[in-house]
Amino acid sequence: MKTESRRFYRALASLVIPITVQNFITSAVNSADVFMLGYVGQTELSAVSLANQFQFLLSGVFFGISSGVTMLASQYWGKKDTNSIQAVMGIAMKIAAVITAVLAIGAVAAPKALMGIYTNDETLISIGAGYLKVIGVSYVCMSFSQVYLCALRSMERARLSTVISTTALLMNIALNAVFIFGIGGAPKLGVLGVAIGTVTARVLELLLCLLDALRGKVFRIDPRIMFGSHRLLFQDFVKYAVPALINDCAWTVAFSMYSAIMGRLNADVVAASSVASTVRNLCTILCFALGAGASVLLGIEIGEGKLELAKRDARRSCYVTLAIGVLTGIFLLLIRPGVFYFFHLSDRATGYLNHMLLISSYYVVGQAMNTLLIAGIFRAGGDSKFGMICDIVDMWFVSVPLGILAAFVLKLPPMAVYFVLCLDEFWKIPVVYRHYKSFRWLKDITREYDGQQ
Repeated sequence: MKTESRRFYRALASLVIPITVQNFITSAVNSADVFMLGYVGQTELSAVSLANQFQFLLSGVFFGISSGVTMLASQYWGKKDTNSIQAVMGIAMKIAAVITAVLAIGAVAAPKALMGIYTNDETLISIGAGYLKVIGVSYVCMSFSQVYLCALRSMERARLSTVISTTALLMNIALNAVFIFGIGGAPKLGVLGVAIGTVTARVLELLLCLLDALRGKVFRIDPRIMFGSHRLLFQDFVKYAVPALINDCAWTVAFSMYSAIMGRLNADVVAASSVASTVRNLCTILCFALGAGASVLLGIEIGEGKLELAKRDARRSCYVTLAIGVLTGIFLLLIRPGVFYFFHLSDRATGYLNHMLLISSYYVVGQAMNTLLIAGIFRAGGDSKFGMICDIVDMWFVSVPLGILAAFVLKLPPMAVYFVLCLDEFWKIPVVYRHYKSFRWLKDITREYDGQQ
């Protein structure tokens, strides 16, 4: 048993470490944007924070689509069925391309209308609209690159996925610095410079993915398989991925509603919330990487028919994630005093930030466990419907209505509203744990590929 445990922890580490590095670089880029824009002005920081809610929504779409890819691709990788993996990738890319095209057209054609969803401040709308009009171009690039990078991780090539993302995102940081501060004689473009840097990085990421696809190291891309008609696999993808997509969209739109609620309180709350979210995202990257790594490993084991092993490894994943979640909360408390030195906020915004970080220190524990179970363990076994129902009920029938009630009916202080919104992860813990112990999520969802399915 000790040998089995060591095997699991080594395999988990081999996936989690590169995924953590990739997530850290991604979060670091977003943090660098916030940090550098903080020097431009609090108004610019708030505007870009609200405009990036559409990037946040898109990340939810990609997370849902990628979950469908991971559910199917990791189990097919357990069988070493690369033709089915190609077909799944093609299905996911076509769906992602349609969704991103709609959002990109909206960002480019009607940016002010989109910004008006989150704020009624004309200054924030004007600045954010200029940013959205440029950044919308990057959404389309992601429809290929994000699906491809997810497939790499599902086939235990997380290191390459990390290298590609890291290269692109480091370029993003460098270009942001050049255009924000006018380094090397470049024009100081401020918010517009951040948008240009992000678009350039996404184009580079897409090119690197295409280069690896053409190399064909694991399998040579066959367009007839990838973009052909696969009726049964498409049905499988819809069955398993659509609930995950709805789940993640419902989750991200609800979080976006939290921003809309906070954004109508005052500008200081928006700035403080932006910084608190940035710090929390940086601190929880390992927790999210554990969920992603566990999903791939358990999916491969289920695809290999090792169901009892998958049960034991799911339990080990829970122990590790709980420990990391608690340590993350403690770490947040320890670094809280130092955060105020890195962001130039008003006195009132600083006071808000202090309370938000305190609340975040326990919030991350619930977030870590629910992410592992719903987006990691359950989806590894093809169970995406439970998470969809759970999150829709929890967030749209409990948390969002309570937030609106607290903010606009009871007119509670901003920090009381923030506290109410941050209870969402704790309402669902008993139900999620009960479903985990039932093992109804544990299923082999693969088929035998015949070239026509």
